[in-house]
Amino acid sequence: MAATSPLLVMRFSALGDVAMTVPVLRLLLQQNASLHVRMVSNNAYAPLFAGIDRLTFTGADLQGKHRGLFGIITLFWALRKLGPYSGVADLHNVIRSRIVGFLFYLSGVPVVSLNKGRTQKRQLTRRHDKQLVQLPSGFERMQDVFDALGLSCALEKKPAGRVTSLSIPTSRYTIGIAPFAKHREKTYPFAAIKKVIALLHSDQRFVIRLFGGGAAEAAALAECEKEFSGVISMAGRHGLANELSAIAELDLMISMDSANMHLASLYNVPVLSIWGATHPYAGFMGWGQPLEHAIQVDLPCRPCSVFGNKTCYRCDWACLQQIEPTMIVNKVYQLLALSTH
Repeated sequence: MAATSPLLVMRFSALGDVAMTVPVLRLLLQQNASLHVRMVSNNAYAPLFAGIDRLTFTGADLQGKHRGLFGIITLFWALRKLGPYSGVADLHNVIRSRIVGFLFYLSGVPVVSLNKGRTQKRQLTRRHDKQLVQLPSGFERMQDVFDALGLSCALEKKPAGRVTSLSIPTSRYTIGIAPFAKHREKTYPFAAIKKVIALLHSDQRFVIRLFGGGAAEAAALAECEKEFSGVISMAGRHGLANELSAIAELDLMISMDSANMHLASLYNVPVLSIWGATHPYAGFMGWGQPLEHAIQVDLPCRPCSVFGNKTCYRCDWACLQQIEPTMIVNKVYQLLALSTH
C-alpha cells in the first residue's frame, strides 16, 4: 500500500486494549519509514501515544459530541477533513468503528477490520468440551490487519525481564500492586490482596505503590495507605501521564488481567498477573510477558469468559479463592531472584 497519505487507525476503548496497540504501532512505524499514522481513540488516552514519531493522536469525545449515531457521523466528517488517508485500520470492530469504516469505504478508502476470533473464543470458554489451546494474541490480530493493508509489521516481542537481568545489586525494589479489574470474576479478593501487601510490607527491601482508578478504588487504597506505613496510593491523584511515569519506575507490577498489566508492559516492567475467570490463552497477555509470570489455578471450568463479564456459574469463584496470598508473594521473590527474609 502506498503510504503517501497517513494511515487512519481506530481503537476507542477500553484502556488496556488501547494500550495493546502501542507496541504494535511502534513496530509498524519502525518498519515503514515513510508511513504516518493518525490514531483515533478516547480523548483520555492521549498520553499513551505521546512522543511516538510520525504518529498524530486525534481524540474522540465518545460521551459527548461523538456519542450515538449522529455523533459517530460527526466524527467521520471531522476525520475526513483531516485526510486524505491511504487506508483505515479498524482495530476495534464494533458498531461505531464499523460505521466510520463503512463511510470511508464508500469514499473509496481501503478499510480492514480486526478479526476478533469470536468462534475460537467461544470454543475456549464454553462450559463443556473446551478447546484449551493458545489463540492468536491481540497483537498478532492487529498485525494481520496491517498485513492486509500491505504494510510490514513483524512482531519482535522482547520478554519483560528488567529485574531478572539486573547486574548491579540493589537494596530496594519498587513493587506496584493494581488489585482491581472491571469485573468481579477477574478481581482477586481484596482481603487476600491486603494479606499480600502485609507480607511484602514486612520486608524492608520493598517499596510498595498502589494503583487503581475511580472513587471506590481510590478510597479502598487510601485505607491501605493508612494501614501500612510507607505504602503510597497513586489512585485518583496524578492523572494518566503521571501514573505512566510512576509505572515506568517499577521493578515489578502485580496486576489482575486488567489495564495495568498492559500499561506496565509498555515499559518492559515484569508483571505478575493474577487470572481468574479469564485465561492467557484468549490472547490478552501483556506485551512481552511470559506465561510463567501468570498465576492461575487449573480448573475444569476455566476459562469461563473472555473478558470476565460472565457471573461465576459455580458461585464460589474458586479460580480466585484457591490462589493463596503466599503463592503470590513467593512468586514475587522468584521473579526478583531474592531469598525470603
